[in-house]
Amino acid sequence: MSNLKMKEAALIYLDRNGGLQKFIDDCKYYNDSKQSYAVYRFNILINPSDVLELDAELGNHILHHPLKAVQVFQSVCFIAVKTLSLIEQLQTETQINIVLKLTHLPPLPSYALDLCEFPLDYTSQRFYMMEGIVIAMTTITKYTQGARFLCSDEACPLSKGFQYIRVHMPGATESATVRNDFLCNLCSSPLQEDRKFRVLGDKQIVEIITTKALHAFQGCSKNQPFRFQSFTIFLRDELVNKINIGNEYKIIGIPACVKSSQTALCIEANSIIFCNPKVSSGISDNFNCLLSLTSGSCWKFTAILANIFASQIVPPGTYNLLKLCLLMSLVQTSDCKKELENCLDILIITSDTLLVDRLLNFSINLVPRGIHHPVSAEIFPTLSRNKYGTGAVSIQAGSALLAKGGVCFIGDLCSHKKDKLEQLQSVLESRSITVYIPGKKFGDDIDQQMTFPVQCSFWSFVDMDSSSRRNVQKTNTLIGQMNCSLIPANFVEAFGLLINCNEFSPCHPLLPTVQHTLKKATDPEGLLNLASKQFTTEDFEKLLAFAKNLNVEFSVEAERMIHGYYLASRRIRTDSIYGSKLSASALKYLVSLSEAHTRLNLRNKVLKEDVLIAALLFETSLTWKYGATAFGVAPNAVFPFELYNEEYLEQRDLYLTECQQQLQQFIATYGPGTVFSSDE
Repeated sequence: MSNLKMKEAALIYLDRNGGLQKFIDDCKYYNDSKQSYAVYRFNILINPSDVLELDAELGNHILHHPLKAVQVFQSVCFIAVKTLSLIEQLQTETQINIVLKLTHLPPLPSYALDLCEFPLDYTSQRFYMMEGIVIAMTTITKYTQGARFLCSDEACPLSKGFQYIRVHMPGATESATVRNDFLCNLCSSPLQEDRKFRVLGDKQIVEIITTKALHAFQGCSKNQPFRFQSFTIFLRDELVNKINIGNEYKIIGIPACVKSSQTALCIEANSIIFCNPKVSSGISDNFNCLLSLTSGSCWKFTAILANIFASQIVPPGTYNLLKLCLLMSLVQTSDCKKELENCLDILIITSDTLLVDRLLNFSINLVPRGIHHPVSAEIFPTLSRNKYGTGAVSIQAGSALLAKGGVCFIGDLCSHKKDKLEQLQSVLESRSITVYIPGKKFGDDIDQQMTFPVQCSFWSFVDMDSSSRRNVQKTNTLIGQMNCSLIPANFVEAFGLLINCNEFSPCHPLLPTVQHTLKKATDPEGLLNLASKQFTTEDFEKLLAFAKNLNVEFSVEAERMIHGYYLASRRIRTDSIYGSKLSASALKYLVSLSEAHTRLNLRNKVLKEDVLIAALLFETSLTWKYGATAFGVAPNAVFPFELYNEEYLEQRDLYLTECQQQLQQFIATYGPGTVFSSDE
């Protein structure tokens, strides 16, 4: 009686939610084909909440005994087929393969599967939900979805028909579906597979790690040992190719197998849900107050942010140019599918790699996808043999794909081998990476290739004070140009911003940095400065989370100015022999810098004041690369004064106003409306 009641509830549910009509339409497809199948597969969408309201027992079966629930729906569907004559070729109930697709699970702890939580109860053959980031995936292979077996004794009645049907069940291995040791229930003779009725499906294996495990890639272990483990997810049929490496998903599935010889827990996926980003609700009261006090200027707020940023690492007022660029790069990150042109790559020339490394490592921890690439790992995807013996090739993500929507800090540029640098240069130019899969090496007949978008900003530095570089000199250096001969070829162009941080640059005052370092060494827990107490790391995290999700658009004046500067700068840096020194991506970086300064100001409209900061930063970078031009930007143009109080901020505003007039004059002189003589 209980089983009959559940079947009635299942039929009512299918009728109410449109599932019955979809089932009838699917049956029509099979019936019209006029082909006899061993297995007829149907997907049924299940909302557990609706089923529980209709019938608690059926809902409980779906959540905790899914294999028994499948039998209930299988019986209902078979009766519907026979009653309504939906599929003429169908003979037995076992030919119907029902797959229940759950929309969600109850938001209760017992339904969550997290390898970071103990105790772990994943031995039950029921649904769990796990959330994580995809770190590896295989190519697509085939598996046996269903098969027909016949009794080998021709005199046996079961040597014909569709009495022995094997279908893949969640959590089962390939051998559980197709083997050669099955016996006939009637005469005990061996069963033989009728291979022409074998039904094949697509299979793909992916690995995910919990989001918490990203701390292992952020360089923030705090001297504590840590360990993380991955889930192995089996995707089948319509779920194949529904995920991308680097994305975060919620996956509903059933534990497949637990073996001590395997390092990962296996999950048979039932449904996949893309994780939407969590949008920050606002900024801290201290930053709100600061924003209000500086509302009369387009430049003061970001100047103060740069001045006090990372005060736990370097004293306020030091490395301001670098810190402003880091903040602007961080607000160009994204928690969702971002546009590729928003990335802002930074290459730093420094003689103090220790402090720069600390500063960059501190910064990447302020965004969810900040990855500190370990030297022993790979930046880009690599290939390996699938450890589950399915014949598929496993593609491991690498640091760049893990940093999707964030920042990948790759350390000292010159610590990487030549082939890796060439690969990096290609990625910086194309924003994609292509993985070639040689078929012969991995047991396939044909070669394959897969292309992945690289959606992160790259940070790196070059140590100009190492013994191998200290005595190298470059001749023919132009005014304002720095010695870039030791940077790997073409990387000066590949990175959007080149920043100079050495003893002679304005962003590197030596004495305050030494005092700050000594104070931190003698009193690690002490208060280093008031800024770190008033504006905490959490405040900056909230600020960046809010700013990077702002939608910005260009004003007409800003758009004219940015195109005018680009065309003028391109014209003045072009010669008849080598052509233009500005790369094709120069305009993209100018747009990105302008948007970043706007977001950092917590505005939605890009103004010409934002374009000025972008132009000054970009022109400073160009000057270090190629030497000064008629624009004549000083190395400390963005921060001409040390920011001690309001008076110095006012002086900076006046100076930047003059720079803006110079920029407009530069555009008027060399921009699109001017005509050059043949000699020029």
